[in-house]
Amino acid sequence: MSVGFLFPGQGAQAVGMATDIAASEAVLAQRFEEASEAVGFDLSSIIREGPTEALNRTEITQPAMLAVSVGLIDVWRARGGAAPAIAAGHSLGEYSALTAAGCMDFADAVRLVHERGKLMQAAVPEGEGAMAAILGLDDDVIAACCDKAGGVVAPANYNSPGQVVIAGAHDAVQRAIAACQEAGARRTVPLDVSVPSHCQLMAPAGESLGQLLTAVELAPAQIPVVQNVDATVADDPAGVRQKLLAQLVSPVRWSDSVKHMAGQGVERFVECGPGAVLAGLARRIDRKLVVRGVDTLDALEATLTEFAA
Repeated sequence: MSVGFLFPGQGAQAVGMATDIAASEAVLAQRFEEASEAVGFDLSSIIREGPTEALNRTEITQPAMLAVSVGLIDVWRARGGAAPAIAAGHSLGEYSALTAAGCMDFADAVRLVHERGKLMQAAVPEGEGAMAAILGLDDDVIAACCDKAGGVVAPANYNSPGQVVIAGAHDAVQRAIAACQEAGARRTVPLDVSVPSHCQLMAPAGESLGQLLTAVELAPAQIPVVQNVDATVADDPAGVRQKLLAQLVSPVRWSDSVKHMAGQGVERFVECGPGAVLAGLARRIDRKLVVRGVDTLDALEATLTEFAA
């Protein structure tokens, strides 16, 4: 049976992530060191030891997550795990997926997301943007509530049926939250983020990100990568670039992306990164799907055994 690979985005990071595997698997430890060399500071130490405040800075979170995620699929391959048939990454995780698929050189990708993080942070002054998760409303109702709120606010992540994240200007997001509550949302959860991702407030970062993407050499992906912006696979490297740039200001269509992969006959997935956020979303999207993590030695061993059957 085919196996797909899912790569989490920003927010899943944790100090010490995957370090028990790095202590015994040289290929992962090497990725940490290569990433440190690429960005010019000791990223490996921050991944292993923190502090949390440093790891949670956007320009550090992004290369750290990519290094861990790509390193974990390296370990999977080195241990003889099933070859990936298809992949997708949530937001930042899309860069990890493309790197794992051979579309980007690892060092180039680490530098790219480090700079992407800086650009995103600089696009909106601290405190002027906001994000919130809206639970228990249909997608079109949430979009209508955002329109009703006025200002810059819109759906940013279509994560699963009944779970949508909105993003935009702080006051507009608060008005949209109130509108969603009035419309019957089961729960609304303001998110502790410094950057309102995947909305028009990120537009000032677009020109510079476009220049960075143009400067990075891309190769045809060795496995299909379903991209966030339209839940489809790009035909060529130019299409990959175009979709990565559009992703900056467009919502992550994660639910549709997972449905696309399931529609290709893929029902087993490996979550390559810390935590189990994507596994939880997959269960809400399609209960037939089986998603297993590989972020600890025990989880890695268990998933290798289960998916070898």
